[in-house]
Amino acid sequence: MADRPRLIFLLNSAQRRLQQWMTAQPAWPVSGGGAPTSSQAGVLFALAKTDGITMGELADALDLAPSAVSGLIQRMEALHWVQRRPGPDDARTQRVWLLDAGRTQLPALKQALQHVNARLYEGFTDEELHTVARWLRHVQHLDDASPH
Repeated sequence: MADRPRLIFLLNSAQRRLQQWMTAQPAWPVSGGGAPTSSQAGVLFALAKTDGITMGELADALDLAPSAVSGLIQRMEALHWVQRRPGPDDARTQRVWLLDAGRTQLPALKQALQHVNARLYEGFTDEELHTVARWLRHVQHLDDASPH
């Protein structure tokens, strides 16, 4: 049997290099307040799909800790991309809304994401990409009850 790949090393290295490569792309949009980070882009895409979701729903959608989402939203509010408001039924529940300045980021973000995905897909068949995606979903759920 051939040596198995060093998955932890490869995953960590790939994530770091992907982030570096993405921020260096000239296609990544820049506007007032600078270019959105990948996390900020995730928020913008989530709100474009379901505007006015709760902070908890946003954390789930982005697979982030609620405390991380709170700081992320605070920074995005300072850029006037989003706004938090209390929920109509419970003032303790904060809902997040996409503002016009955030909405104007979306077309360039979508174009940049198409460019990034095209580069990531290069040289791989659809079957190979589905295997990679299945493995990454498996990694996302390692803390779930594992079958023995």
